[in-house]
Amino acid sequence: MVNLLKIIVFGAGRIGRSFIGQVFNRSGYEVVFVDINRSLIDLINLHKKYKVVVKGESSDQVLWIEDVRGVWLNDTDKVADELSGAGLASLSVGQQGLSAAMPALAKALIIRRQQHGDIPLDIIIAENMRNADVYIREELMKYLPTDYPVHQLVGLIETSIGKMVPLMTRKDMEEDPLQVFAESYNSLIVDRKGFKNVLPDVPFLAPKENIKAWVDRKLFIHNLGHATVAYIGYQAHPSATYICELLEDSGIYQMATQTMLQSAKILMALYPNEFTQDQLDEHIDDLLQRFMNKSLGDTVFRVGCDLYRKLGPEDRLAAPVHAAISLDKPYNLILNAIKAAIHFHATDENGQYFPSDIRFFQEAEKGTQYILENICRINEC
Repeated sequence: MVNLLKIIVFGAGRIGRSFIGQVFNRSGYEVVFVDINRSLIDLINLHKKYKVVVKGESSDQVLWIEDVRGVWLNDTDKVADELSGAGLASLSVGQQGLSAAMPALAKALIIRRQQHGDIPLDIIIAENMRNADVYIREELMKYLPTDYPVHQLVGLIETSIGKMVPLMTRKDMEEDPLQVFAESYNSLIVDRKGFKNVLPDVPFLAPKENIKAWVDRKLFIHNLGHATVAYIGYQAHPSATYICELLEDSGIYQMATQTMLQSAKILMALYPNEFTQDQLDEHIDDLLQRFMNKSLGDTVFRVGCDLYRKLGPEDRLAAPVHAAISLDKPYNLILNAIKAAIHFHATDENGQYFPSDIRFFQEAEKGTQYILENICRINEC
């Protein structure tokens, strides 16, 4: 029998624990985490609970998420058994982890159909990526039988994940390996049309009719603004550790604001009648205040690292430029942020670069135009 109040959360990392697991647990769902990290799963099963430390400007709030358990991803039989009878699933494994999750997910879908018939499974895709539903469907079909009716039995729900979850220091993780820090923001924007079953009764859900527009709002404004602060700010203050430090510089604050406003105009042209200028102005002001949350301790390294991905053609800076070119809209401020990113060399608390960024630095020696054309896929500038 399918338990409609059970969710399988693929990915027990920062978003999985602080956001997806938290909001569904607090809404009465049985939460089962699936992760490739065996030691993390063992800790979850040992303690059956973990805490989310909500970082506020004036004080912290601790939320205990209880009665949870976990399954190791490589234990595919157990994963399939858990998922076959669940009402919901979610994916928050990061783009690099998606391919590893697909075989176990496909196996569970096959067993689910054998045991329960044609009862659809809705999968919330809690990943920051455009056209995530198309990508996941194509990946799943590599492992499903050719006659499996994936379009009828799998609801792929795109989301816009706006919650900020900072990296934790080694000291914080040693103190409690299961705790996770996050901001208070808890709105989970989802694609209303993606659900095959009844929309879950979860107060934190914000269903939207045109999810593509809201995914791009996150990318073109939130992600772009955050990255702009990191890249432009690093140029002026290379020794700064935290994003909030950079925003104390009024010049950086104004540059970030203007760049976000430029991207907002591109967004409005791309999705006419979906947003108003006043709505986006208010959104930008709110984001900048959230970026300035000192208690959150969000680092310049976290926001700016992973340059191959963040400068990719479908990501936070290049995607708005591509849209601007097609719409004949200005994008000079966004281009300035990209050029700053090419010279970004921030390190983590141990003085280490993000692993793939070392290779990026070598490619960057070939020049700005080379990165624009070969990484960002921008030729018209």
